[in-house]
Amino acid sequence: MKAVNRIYLVGYMGAGKSTTARRLANRLGWEVVDTDDMFEEKYKISVNDFFNKYDEPLYRKLESEVLKSTEGLENVVIATGGGTACYFDNMEWMNVHGFTVFMRISPQAAVDRVIHSRHKRPLAEGKSEEELTEFVQQHYAERLPFYEQARLTVKSEDLDIDSLVIRLVAEGIGPVPCPEVAGPASPIFDNNS
Repeated sequence: MKAVNRIYLVGYMGAGKSTTARRLANRLGWEVVDTDDMFEEKYKISVNDFFNKYDEPLYRKLESEVLKSTEGLENVVIATGGGTACYFDNMEWMNVHGFTVFMRISPQAAVDRVIHSRHKRPLAEGKSEEELTEFVQQHYAERLPFYEQARLTVKSEDLDIDSLVIRLVAEGIGPVPCPEVAGPASPIFDNNS
C-alpha cells in the first residue's frame, strides 16, 4: 500500500484551515498549500473579486481543477476553500488521493471568526451579523454531509496540533515524531474515522 503523503483540510469558512495547515505542515516538516492561494496565483484575481466579477458555478469548476492539480504534490498539507468539498466529486477525490481532516467548528464560532477576520469572505460580504448568523446556520447544515465524509474529524475551536500529529501518525500518515504515538485518545477528536 502506498504511503499517504497529502493531507486535505476541509471545513466551513472560519474553521482555521489555512492556519492549521501552516502549523501542521511545520510540525510534520512538510510543505503547505492553500487552494485559494493557488487559484489566485493561477488566475491573477482574488477569490472575492472573482465571485464579484463572474459567477459561483464558474468559480467552483475552476476551483475543482485547481484542487485536482495537487495530485502530483507530495509531503504536503493542503488547506481547501470552505466549499471545495461540496462540489462535483471533490470530497471523494480527496479521500482517494490523500487523507482528509474535517475541521469542525460550531456555526456561532464560525460567525464570530468571519466577523473579526481581516480576510474577506465572498459568501459573507454585505451581511449584517444577524443575517450572517442565519445564513451560516443554514449554509453550514447544507455542507455538513460533505465535510462528514472526511476520514478524521477534529474540533477546530480547541485544536491541539501535537495531538493531531499523534493521531495522524497512528493512522499511518507523516513521520513518526516520537515513540509515544499510541497515547490515549484525545477529547479533541470525534470518533467518526
